[in-house]
Amino acid sequence: MKFEHLIEINDLTNPLNDFITREQLWRGLVMRAESPKLFVPYLDECNITERTEARMTRTLRYGDLVINDQVNFVHLEHIHYDVAAQNDIPQSSLRMTIEEPVPEAFFVRFAYDDGHSEEEDAANEMYNDYRRSAYQESDIDTIRIIREMAEAGRLNALPS
Repeated sequence: MKFEHLIEINDLTNPLNDFITREQLWRGLVMRAESPKLFVPYLDECNITERTEARMTRTLRYGDLVINDQVNFVHLEHIHYDVAAQNDIPQSSLRMTIEEPVPEAFFVRFAYDDGHSEEEDAANEMYNDYRRSAYQESDIDTIRIIREMAEAGRLNALPS
């Protein structure tokens, strides 16, 4: 299943909205990678096993399910999560890209790829509809949490 959607960050037509800077948005997206329990309440544990400026590897535990992934960073542009095939888990990826079609009009594009073929996608269409809906709701929550952090000033002084 390949699925992508956009979430608007700054609505330039509404002057009453609080605006988020690219740096604040980036810091929030990085925080989601570094501290995912703030964004995913059903995650039991996250251990960062290796970290450089451009990438990190993590081990995530959801009950008995353990997932190892790699997160790559392109500063102020996008974050790419890559899950290699492991045990019963197929290869999958998520890319969160900051888009700015006009100055300060930020969007985040969430692009998912579960690595399945078109035939597998067709066979799983009913389940994929649920997955797309769950992904979209999770991404909306991510942006809501980033907004709350930005409004509270929690994204102003973090290293990016």
